[in-house]
Amino acid sequence: MTLRVVGAGLPRTGTGALAHALTTLLGEPCFHMRELPAHPYDVGPRWKDALAGRDPDWDEVFRGYAAAVDWPASLFWEPIAAAYPTAVVLLSRRESTDTWLDSMAATVLPVARACAPADWTGGRDLAVMMERFAGTAAWDDPDLLRVRHDQWLESVRRAADPARLVEWQPGEGWVPLCAALAVPVPDDPFPWTNRRDDWVY
Repeated sequence: MTLRVVGAGLPRTGTGALAHALTTLLGEPCFHMRELPAHPYDVGPRWKDALAGRDPDWDEVFRGYAAAVDWPASLFWEPIAAAYPTAVVLLSRRESTDTWLDSMAATVLPVARACAPADWTGGRDLAVMMERFAGTAAWDDPDLLRVRHDQWLESVRRAADPARLVEWQPGEGWVPLCAALAVPVPDDPFPWTNRRDDWVY
């Protein structure tokens, strides 16, 4: 098995729903942070290697998966896309920067704040991922996060091969995904999951 979809979108851009949808479309599992037993505080040795700047064996990381979305995978979308050159690069995004930040503030950010202190002993990989995304340990700043969100989208658009890049927003459902993967549109409703009100890390 090889990855057919490399997610480049940030958390809270419909990645939970995408994981279910891509599993349906591809008939094989989609990797999501929830696949990691100790997430979000401990992402395991292979992802710790990646966060520390060491290249893991991507074939081992994604053994048994046909797609990958959400952090930690999307933080490393470029080397993953290079390792799987025929895969679609899927940039999931919200309708606005503020919509994304509001969703992060209600879900991910409180958990990241909890594990950020130096004396936290339960694992702090989510805080490390926030630091990597923001480019600073002082990541807990709404204005900074807005800027980094916009920079992230533009960096993916610049770096990805246009022939491989697909942008998708929650609400667009099956059609853009099916067109990119050349598969039929399912009759079943799109599997909306992990909405803000029922988010559980």
